This record gives sequence, C-alpha cells and structure tokens, in this order.
Amino acid sequence: MSGKKRILLVDDDKEFVQATKDLLEAHGYEVLTAHSGAQGLEIARKSYPNLMLLDVMMATDTEGFDVSRKIEESPELKGLPVILMTGIKKAMNLPFSFEPDEDWLPVKTVLDKPVPPDKLLAEIAKLLA
Repeated sequence: MSGKKRILLVDDDKEFVQATKDLLEAHGYEVLTAHSGAQGLEIARKSYPNLMLLDVMMATDTEGFDVSRKIEESPELKGLPVILMTGIKKAMNLPFSFEPDEDWLPVKTVLDKPVPPDKLLAEIAKLLA
C-alpha cells in the first residue's frame, strides 16, 4: 500500500472529475472517483479515503447535502473530512452561502465552484495535516 493520502472525488461532471483528478495526482495524492452519491458512499466504505471532495447537485439538487449527513450517521465513515464543492449558489442564484453545520451540513469546508486550484490544494493540505 502506498503512503500517499487517498482522496475520493464525488461529482457527476466527468470532465471536472478528470481535470481535478489530474491536478491532485500531480500533487502526490491517490485519487478515487465516483459519479454519484451512492457510488461515493460505496467506494468510501471499501477504501477508507483520507478525505472526500463532494459535489452537491448530482442526481438531485441536494444529493451532496444528503451524502454528507449519511457519512456522519455511518459508524465506519463518521469523521471522514469532507470538502463540499458546489455551484449551487450560482446555478440557483442564491443570495447566501452555505456554511458547515454540525447537524445540517456536517462538512469541514464549503467551496464555491469554480474553485481555484491553489485554494483547493491549500484546503486539502490543511485538512490532511
């Protein structure tokens, strides 16, 4: 087994997934990918990643929110650091941002897409330190 930190990237946008995977691998991370919340949860349970990058709007407009709560309710995944990356604010023209919340949104960080690569890498490094 490699000593690389393992990141699970869950997003239904295949081009975004490939570009982000390439970026993360170029910076020394092992990257697993999933294109739905259900697939992401299944892979997380099998591979125990060090961190999850999670989109919100996939099969439903709130799928990522639902997945983040399922992670916290799951004994084997509870405590998995999650960075929520979303375009929901822009897509739905929302006048507010989402913030981590222990009950409703149990994630470490919320980043609005498009996320600058240096900001994403800094957040990942901070959570994996």
